[in-house]
Amino acid sequence: SVVPDAHAACQDATVLQELLQAGFHRELLVKAELGGGAEDAAGCSVAARIHLPPGIYVDPYELASLQRQNLTKALLVPDVVDVEAPEYLATELLVLLYMEPDPRCSGCFRASLPVHGRYHRPGEDTEEALVVLKSPEVLACCCDSRLSTECWAPAEVEASCSGNPKGPCQWFSVTHRPVQEESILQVPVGLRQHNPAVCVLTLLATGLCSALILAAVCKHGHFA
Repeated sequence: SVVPDAHAACQDATVLQELLQAGFHRELLVKAELGGGAEDAAGCSVAARIHLPPGIYVDPYELASLQRQNLTKALLVPDVVDVEAPEYLATELLVLLYMEPDPRCSGCFRASLPVHGRYHRPGEDTEEALVVLKSPEVLACCCDSRLSTECWAPAEVEASCSGNPKGPCQWFSVTHRPVQEESILQVPVGLRQHNPAVCVLTLLATGLCSALILAAVCKHGHFA
């Protein structure tokens, strides 16, 4: 008898990520189609494990607001994020983004998350910095299902199974192929040769504003 190639069947699982909108403030959309493992994943929680490079961050306060409104669910590692740090002083972030079933497709899941570009150093001859975002890993957490070991492998994830009150469950990494290996975020940057002009204009604007404030205080202020 011929044994079917289980690994080949697992290749039907796919993941797609898209960066929507433009500029510094974007929407990260992640879609996953589990393909051959869809039946095994019935009743499981599905999530995308995303590694954000230093040039991209998630605002934890914005995320907390969205989670209170049940618009998204995600876990940040670390959970303390310096939203003011420039790219060259920031560190990587790990995001576990819980996904919801897509009713338009059997075995499909999707989720979105607002992300933001950080300020970069001025460029030499370009007004854009490129930030590379690798394709996410798809994970499944199941308490009531027995997953096929040919398509799924245990994964080390320090997070609870979304919405499951039975306590800790095993996360599995889904064998999949990305539609794209990476996405590119284009972040506007200044040009290094503009630094002297920017410094002079900033000093002039600061001096003018300070003089206007001082004049207003002298004219309208009450001194003992």
